[in-house]
Amino acid sequence: MGTKENKQYLMLQNKPIFIHTLEVFDRHPLITEIVLVTGKQDVERVRAWIGEYGITTPIKVIPGGAERQHSVYQGLLHMSSTWVLVHDGVRPFVTEEQVTSCYEAAVAYGASVLAVPVKDTVKQVDEQGWVTATPDRRSLWAIQTPQAFRRSELMQAHEQAERDAFVGTDDSMLVERLGVSVRVVEGTYSNIKITTPDDLDYAEYIRAKKEAKGGNKA
Repeated sequence: MGTKENKQYLMLQNKPIFIHTLEVFDRHPLITEIVLVTGKQDVERVRAWIGEYGITTPIKVIPGGAERQHSVYQGLLHMSSTWVLVHDGVRPFVTEEQVTSCYEAAVAYGASVLAVPVKDTVKQVDEQGWVTATPDRRSLWAIQTPQAFRRSELMQAHEQAERDAFVGTDDSMLVERLGVSVRVVEGTYSNIKITTPDDLDYAEYIRAKKEAKGGNKA
């Protein structure tokens, strides 16, 4: 992001980005507990923000680990639910319907991820910069969050990855290593991950458009 402040704490229309995200899960009837994993130095101010903005779902704020993967595992240790959804704090435009669809697909099939079809042609490129293959775009999906799993299986996947010294790019990659099939649930292109200044500008546009329509759903 190029800012001194961590991206999840930047303001989006007068609220920290992560508060917008929390509010989606806070008002969802399926969500019974939330664990927010953050840097050790941020735990107290995050708790203060949660109180300030009136999050009512039982929520624990805990320090994470060196890698995202380690942080997710710490979060799992502080949960008791049978099913869990792992979500990026900087994806504030996920909808209640998408959360429900991910949960229902996980219960039906074992695990699920939110994703959208890739729009652009994708090239596989070697280390020298030469194109080596052009995968069929129809088989390619850009993975988002939430990702939903049985908590016991996701913990097993994390523990196996730790034993193997394996670091994955998302949680579904870890459960795939156990042989668990993961179901794709189609999301929306507005469920962006805010990581660059351009993303933040686009997020302001999305939020303003939603407010103009008078709705809370993306």
